[in-house]
Amino acid sequence: MKHGLLIPVMAVALGACASTRPLPTASDHAGLGRMTVASAAAMDSRRDIILAVANPLEPPPIHAGSSLLGYAPSRYYGAGQQAASALAALQRHYAFSELAGWPIKALDLYCIVLQPPPGTNRDDLLKALAGDRRVRLAQPLHDYAVYAKQPAGRHSYNDPYVGLQRGFVETDAARAHAFSQGSGVRIAVVDTGVDLAHPDLQGRIHDAHNMVDDDAAAFDRDSHGTEVAGVIAAVGDNHQGIVGMAPRAELSVYKACWYPPAPNAGARCNSFTLAKALATIIDSDARIINLSLGGPADPLLDLLLGQILEQGRIVVAAIPPEGNVNGFPDATPGVILVRVSGPSAAPADVLSAPGNDILTTQPGGGYDFTSGPSMAAPHVSGMAALLLSLAPGLDARAIRDLLLRSSKLSGGVLQVNAAAAVTELRNTPNAAR
Repeated sequence: MKHGLLIPVMAVALGACASTRPLPTASDHAGLGRMTVASAAAMDSRRDIILAVANPLEPPPIHAGSSLLGYAPSRYYGAGQQAASALAALQRHYAFSELAGWPIKALDLYCIVLQPPPGTNRDDLLKALAGDRRVRLAQPLHDYAVYAKQPAGRHSYNDPYVGLQRGFVETDAARAHAFSQGSGVRIAVVDTGVDLAHPDLQGRIHDAHNMVDDDAAAFDRDSHGTEVAGVIAAVGDNHQGIVGMAPRAELSVYKACWYPPAPNAGARCNSFTLAKALATIIDSDARIINLSLGGPADPLLDLLLGQILEQGRIVVAAIPPEGNVNGFPDATPGVILVRVSGPSAAPADVLSAPGNDILTTQPGGGYDFTSGPSMAAPHVSGMAALLLSLAPGLDARAIRDLLLRSSKLSGGVLQVNAAAAVTELRNTPNAAR
């Protein structure tokens, strides 16, 4: 049986430059704008730096040979004249190598991932850049990992039935579906890729974006994102497989994590890829964002996540198995935190949801069991979609409080309950409609 859960290893970049795949059958992955970028997997969090400069894009005076981006060199796609000039001057002064670059429109920044010159200590370069008035942000490139348990004797089932779905059964999801199945709600899944051709996900994936590379085959082979997608939105009443917590919700898939070549290695993300995904989401209509991943605090990611929360989005995040909440995204106020339900009491305001031995979709059209906080979070994302479909005006705090109040004992364990939450919402006269 396979146990999969993501603790992303992160690197950040902007969504405007991300590759997007038409659905459901397209296999082409467009390049990142007109930029040439290093694959995220080639970046080194022990060495590389994220650098940001101001990138105001007010239309400059139009002169012959100019454009709305000013006289920006073509190598800085999406950068205005001020940002391009500052980056060129910084590169001459510090002699670093640029690995990738992208504009973050929502923050008026242009960011690059840079490699320090040979023989230069990264901490010394970070200190120098932080003191340079041309620099708005300089930070290490951070790594994140999926909250996963390593495989322990994989067992493949050929008779996947709803009755085998522990999370679906224990949370009374079928009863909740009599009143809501998540129609009209878009959920952004920031994760690995997803098997876009899986029969139990057909019609549920609205769009897909690759922030890591241009490898369409790897996108479709990725297991963790496929597992998360199935828990949330697997198709119901199609005479095969399983049923998602919100089977009529739509998914937007953002591949920000990838699998290293080492055997049994968990999926990784970095600041570059996660920032690209979050920046793209800011300009999307996704109402819920599922983050089954985590890692260290990151200034750039915190800025982007803060903007997403200010827009009224619902962000659902898994907390690490050991329960420490001190990094990204779990330390950000306003994020709905989810742990795997268990006999011990949950920390204050943390939801408990099923996360052990969860039957869900697998690449290649299959199904298998998997475990971990990464599986608990999508149960809550699906429930949030059920509630928003009934009451679109609900905010993150109202959803969290409703799910806390309506949690019920199942097998002696207190955890969220879809039917109880939907029933309470329907019986609340002033619920945000």
